[in-house]
Order: sequence, then C-alpha cells, then structure tokens
Amino acid sequence: MFGPTSFRRILLSRILLLSVPVLVIGQYVTFRKARSSLLETARQNLTESAIRKGNRIQEQANSLTTQLRLASETAALESGSAPRVQEFLESFGEQLPDTVQCLQVTNLETQEAIAQTCDQNIFAPPPEGWWSGSEISLDRRLFVTTDIAQAFSSLPRPDSRNYQQTEITYSAPIYLEDSREPSYVISLRSVLEKPDEPINRAGSLTGSTVVIDEWGVILEHPMPTLIGNTIQSQPNAERLENLMGNALVGNQDFQHLSSFTSPQQELLSGYTAIDSPISSLDGDDRQRRWVVLAITPLDNALAGLEPIRQVMFNLVLGLLAANLIATLYLAQDLARPVEKLGEYARNIECNTASEPMPAKFFIQEFNQLSKALNRAIERLKTWAQELEDAWNESKNANRLKSEFLATISHELRTPLNGIIGSLRLVRDGFCDDEAEEQEFLQRADDAAVHLLGIINDILDISKIEAGTLSVAIEPVDLMQLIDEAIELNQATVRDKGLTLSANVESDEPIWVRADAAKLKQVLLNAIGNAVKFTETGEIRLEVRVVMVAADENGAHYGGKRVVVDIIDTGIGVDPGDLDKLFKPFVMVDGSKTRRFGGTGLGLAISRNLMDMMNGSIRLDSPGVGSGTTVTLELPIAQKNVSLEKTSTLTEGDSDLEA
Repeated sequence: MFGPTSFRRILLSRILLLSVPVLVIGQYVTFRKARSSLLETARQNLTESAIRKGNRIQEQANSLTTQLRLASETAALESGSAPRVQEFLESFGEQLPDTVQCLQVTNLETQEAIAQTCDQNIFAPPPEGWWSGSEISLDRRLFVTTDIAQAFSSLPRPDSRNYQQTEITYSAPIYLEDSREPSYVISLRSVLEKPDEPINRAGSLTGSTVVIDEWGVILEHPMPTLIGNTIQSQPNAERLENLMGNALVGNQDFQHLSSFTSPQQELLSGYTAIDSPISSLDGDDRQRRWVVLAITPLDNALAGLEPIRQVMFNLVLGLLAANLIATLYLAQDLARPVEKLGEYARNIECNTASEPMPAKFFIQEFNQLSKALNRAIERLKTWAQELEDAWNESKNANRLKSEFLATISHELRTPLNGIIGSLRLVRDGFCDDEAEEQEFLQRADDAAVHLLGIINDILDISKIEAGTLSVAIEPVDLMQLIDEAIELNQATVRDKGLTLSANVESDEPIWVRADAAKLKQVLLNAIGNAVKFTETGEIRLEVRVVMVAADENGAHYGGKRVVVDIIDTGIGVDPGDLDKLFKPFVMVDGSKTRRFGGTGLGLAISRNLMDMMNGSIRLDSPGVGSGTTVTLELPIAQKNVSLEKTSTLTEGDSDLEA
C-alpha cells in the first residue's frame, strides 16, 4: 500500500497513465473503422464489377449470335462458292471482336471445310435436326457448344502468346437457294473474353474474371490450370457451393473466399448469374445459368491501410509529446488553487478562517468553486440557525401538547362533574319540588351536550389526521343554515347582552355547494367563537355574492362565490398569531383565553371542512382588543341541481400535519 501523495503528483501521473491507453485505443478503433470502410468499398465495387463482367459476356454472346445469323443469310455464303466464301470469311472476321479466334464454313454432307480463317478444324457435328423446330424467322437456328481445352491452344494470337481458355463454338445453318434443308454450316469459335492481364496492382477493385457453370465446372479463371476443374475439388468448395446457390437464385452480392490454390490467402469475390449461351444436347429446354465472379486478393483491397497506419503512428507520437508538455503546465495550474482550497478547508475545520475564500483564481471553474464553497458555508450557518429554531419550535409544540392535555382534561372533567352532581342531587332527593328537579336535569343535559361537542371535536380531528373524514356535497340553502346557527346561539347572546344580526345583500335564496351538516358545524363554530370572545358590543353577519377569478395555484375555479363575514367586537388577535389559530391544539395566549374554555380544535376542523367543500376560511384582526372578522367563502349552486359527491380527505391533503 502506498501512502498519501500530493494532488500535483497524482494529477500528473493519472493524466499520463490514462492518455496513453486512450490514444492507443483511439488508434485501434480508427484503424478498424478505416479497414471496415475499405472492405465495404471493395465489396460493393467487386459486386458491381461482377455484374458488369456478366453483362459484357452476355452481350458479347448475343452480339456474336446476331452477327452469325445475319452472316448465314448473305448471298456469298448461300452461293456455295469456296473462293467467295473464303473472301467473305476474311472480311467478316475483321468486323468481329478480338475474342473471336476462327471462322469456318463446312459442307454438311462431307463434313469438310470449304473455307476457314485458321489452320484448325472447329466444326463440331450438331445433333440431327438441330436447325428445325425453331421459333426464329426462316426456321433457322443457331447451335452453340463449348470446348474446355486441356492444353494450351495452338491458335495464333496477335501478341504471340498462348492461353488456355474455354472456347465456345457458334454454328448457324446455310441454305442454298430453293433448298429446305441446310447444305453448309458457318461456325465461329470464340473465347468468353479477352485474356485478362494479371490483376496484382495494390488497391485494384476491378477483380479478375471467374466463370462457373451450374454444374460447378470452372469455365474461366485467371489461372489457366484451373479451367475445366470442378469447384468440389477446390480448397474452399463449401463456400463456393454456397456462393453458387445464392447466385443461381438471383442474388447479386459478395462473399469472402479462400484462394483456389492456398487456403491461407483470402479473396474477396463479387458474384452474379447470367443465362448460358450453350445449346442443350439432351433435349432439355430449361435455361442454363452461368455464375460470374470478380475476385481480388484481400491484400489488394486493403492496400490503402498501410499509409493510414503510418500516418496514425506518427500522429500518436506527436500527441503523446504534446500531451506530456500540456500535462506539466496543467498540473501546475490545477494544483495551485486546489492547494489553496485545501488550506482554506483546514482553517474552516479549525475555526480559524474569519474571511471568505477569495475567488481570484486564473481558472474560472475554481472561482466558481470558491464562491460555491462560501455559499455552502453560509447555508450551513443558516441551516444551523434553522435547526435551532426548529428545536425551539418542537419544544414549544411539546409544551402546547401538554397544555392541550391539561385543557382537555379540565374541559372533560367540568361537564362530567356537572352531570354527576346534578343527577345525584335529583337521585338523593335534595330537590324541594319538581321544578328544581327539572332545573338540575336541564343542567345535566347542557353539560352532556357540551361534553358531546368536545368529544365530537376530538373525533373529527382524529378522522382528519387519519384521512377518513368525508363530506357529501349537494345544493344547500345557506340562509336557512345561518338562521339555524343564529337561533342556537341566541340564548347565549341574550345572557351576555350582545347583539347578533345578519345582513344579506339579496332577498333571493342563496344556494351553495356544500355538506349541510358540516357547513352548519363550521357556522356554529365561527359564530360560537365570536359570541364566546365578545364581552360587549355586537356580532354581525354579512352575506354577499361576488365574482372570483380562478386561482393560479388551482385551489378553486373562477365564477360566482358566496362570501360570509362574521364580524365581532371581541378581544381580537395579534396579526402575527393569525395563522397559528388554524393549527390543532393551539391557543394564542392561554392566560387570556383560558377563562373562555374550549379545546383549540374548532378552527383547525373548520379549515379542513371548508377545504373539503371547495371553500375557504380565513381570519382577520387589526390587533388585540380590536375585534375579529372570520370570512367563509363557498362556490354558489343552482337550486334543485343534483351535485351529490363524496370526497375523502387524504393524508397528503391535510394542512394539519404538525
């Protein structure tokens, strides 16, 4: 294990260690890509070359067939005069391509030549009746046969060289005047194409010509010794048979082959198939096919790789030298700011850094890093303060829980004691008359109702926190609910000497979309709080219909909405404490509100119920001693429109997570 080292040394060594493999891999990938591109180009060119070669052979066969047929109909040949025929053959031979070796006119009866342009007899006796049954004009038909030479031909060549090639003999009948049977035959012997020059030039993509018939016999090859052999006798017989099968079904493509003489040498071959010009000898009229190949050694196709390899090698050497020089400068420029940042971090750890990290480095990214480090330290200080505030808030929440438990125990004991005391007085007979008994029973009933309200609040807040409280939304007559809520609070209002009134802008009934029971609960809570916290003065309800724009946050849609303001002249609330009142278990100032009683759950429950009914509730107060305004807002609805819907509050929708 090596010990820690400096950033400068690590940077220098890592850059050098990584750059060399990257450059080598890059060179290898580029080299392989260049090789693949050269191979693809060679394959395409060889396929096109094979197609061109096949077309040339087929066009040459068609041309010779046409010219021979026309020649057989000339007057010189039909005359049967040997001098005229010889003169015509010599003139006709000058018009033929270089692939034609010899012309000959033969007497069918004696099978002897009456004229020819070479010293060799090229007449091959055709089968009996070969000229009849033809579909061509004048019932004249060509007979084409092939001869695969097994030794070098003795026919003279203009360049005084001899070649071993497959020779094709075209024969056409010659009819004398008024004769229905041919008397002579004109024969033409030709090779498939002019002998190819050896294709050994590096980069040549034309390829040498190879022709194979459908029985697998090699008819043309740049190596004369292979002509006449079958592909089954070759080292790459399996690949050749696969190539033959693809070509004979009409495919024109390429294939990799091993050499015909050495399996170690790889060839590239494009291939196609053409119609064979050879006539059938067995009466089978099926069209025969030849496969034409354009082959070249793989080394010729990849000859352009060597210059690319040399250029890439020189480039890598230059890049390595440049990389070494750049690394030395880069390590110095990168190490200096990193060392300063490290020193600053150590000072922060030791609480000795009183000033922010300066952002005046030469490299912009290090300046940004310095600024980010300073911002991170500031955020850490802010988060530390927020954690401290959250800790204080949690302690305050714990205190509020304790206060709530003390409050709720008091609120539960008080009505229970009243119920127990009143019932025992009646049971033990301490009442003087029936009226006094009824008074005690009424007290017990009032205490029981109060106790039930407290329990209902606790159950409601439990359902809200559990997400199981539901509402049934339907059209509701708002004014009827307001009247019922006012009626239920009239007794307390009269006892305290207050005034409770409602002011409505419209005389028409106002229908809202809400849950009647839950909306009445909210109204009772809001009016009850106003009555509870108002010692003198009045409580006033103002009802109006307003147009509200759609909320950008999606809280509600735009349209007509009903607004109910419950205004009192009570003790008021500090504006900074307004939001706290909607949290469960919270009372703003227990020393001032304790004497009014309550659990601190009413406003929290009311907010959640209003949210579930697509409404809202808010509380406003100018300050302590200046009264309070509670505003309810609900969507308006048309009378007798069925809008029943049940929505369930989920935990994610609750605003009461404390």
